[in-house]
Amino acid sequence: MSATLTPADDRIAELRDEIDACDAELIRLVQRRLAVSQEIGELRRATGGTRLSLSREQQVLARFQDALGPDGAALGMLLLRQGRGRL
Repeated sequence: MSATLTPADDRIAELRDEIDACDAELIRLVQRRLAVSQEIGELRRATGGTRLSLSREQQVLARFQDALGPDGAALGMLLLRQGRGRL
């Protein structure tokens, strides 16, 4: 016996496809962000600068927290850590 799909099942499948597309775009953007962050780090080191800028990191964290709340700050920290490595 085959199950029949309901309109809700069809819509769920469509929405899951949309989530998959969003995830693919997020991954692409995170990879781009990491590449840019690593280039900044290389330029800072090449010119005798410090490995990171705490004031800049605070700006990034504040932006993520303002937009997404406490979990946004955690996401921002993960992105920062990916870009610079663990301290």
